[in-house]
Amino acid sequence: MERKFDINSNIAKAETLPARFYRDAEIFEALREKVFYRSWQWVGTTDQVPETGAVYPFTLLPQYLDEPIVLTRDSKEAVHCLSNVCTHRGNLVTRDTGTVRKLICGYHGRRFTLDGQFEHMPEFQETQDFPRSCDHLHSFPIRQWGPFLFAGLNPIFDFQEVLDTMEERIGYLPISALKYDPSRTKDYEVQAHWALYCDNYLEGFHIPFVHEDLNAVLDYGDYETVLHDHLNLQIGYAEGTEAVFDLPEGHIDYGKSVAAYYYWVFPNMMFNFYPWGVSLNIVMPRSKDRTIVRFMSYVWDASKLDAGAGTGLDKVELEDEEVVEGVHLGVQSAFYKAGRFSPSREQGVHHFHRLLAKFLNS
Repeated sequence: MERKFDINSNIAKAETLPARFYRDAEIFEALREKVFYRSWQWVGTTDQVPETGAVYPFTLLPQYLDEPIVLTRDSKEAVHCLSNVCTHRGNLVTRDTGTVRKLICGYHGRRFTLDGQFEHMPEFQETQDFPRSCDHLHSFPIRQWGPFLFAGLNPIFDFQEVLDTMEERIGYLPISALKYDPSRTKDYEVQAHWALYCDNYLEGFHIPFVHEDLNAVLDYGDYETVLHDHLNLQIGYAEGTEAVFDLPEGHIDYGKSVAAYYYWVFPNMMFNFYPWGVSLNIVMPRSKDRTIVRFMSYVWDASKLDAGAGTGLDKVELEDEEVVEGVHLGVQSAFYKAGRFSPSREQGVHHFHRLLAKFLNS
């Protein structure tokens, strides 16, 4: 299978990823190893391991990565992200959320500390060269931002650089005070390739054509995209609404009427900041033709809900689904090969395609 992709660095000359990128099952599988294992994922919040001894087992990206993970909090209050696979025979170490003193595999009793270190194994007194470093539970790098936890399976870039970049604009907000609102959390099933969903998110070009209500509160003419190494930002400026951020003096956007900051983090995380809080969207591949998008809302000022760009998110999502599913059907055509980019409106999509090409070609 040919996996090399060439996206010209000059957006005015570049073509999009070819249709085969979205159609080919082998490429879809290659993205698992080349992109998802080598980047970072949202793995939960500190509320899931609220106290010493807390354990929270889960599967990272079910039906795609299917990686068994467990979050723990040790006696020093440090949070760890560990493989939940016993280093003896591969059984799941723990299946239940709760509080424990040690991690003990229920198959043969192998015991680990809450930071993943091997501690004891029955009936292994005669085993030579034991234990070795590989007998510890694998520990994944983890980063915390406010209540949010992120981990990488085998990441090739430092997620702290991503967080520091977001902090430049968002750092003045009470991130640590965010409260989860389960009533505003929902999973959407999209019959399309996951990357097409990201393509759509990464440009405001379609807003006047697809989102009538959103277009009424955003100034399309001033819509801005800011690119960084492994993330980009779209800034939605307000038009006809008072639902804007109260930016402090010295802020890079002070004096501007900012209705929303839309951060996308490679490859599949979206942080939509509004004056009321953040809508966190995680794009989860299931197959090359099916994607689950999880919307989770975290609120710091409930009095500002349901106003401006941060209202009607369900309606906006359904409008996006319709066009994304239409594009997915269209790129199956034998007569579609690739498209071109709008240099003024599709910098984010171009950036995404260049990152995908870079990771797949490496």
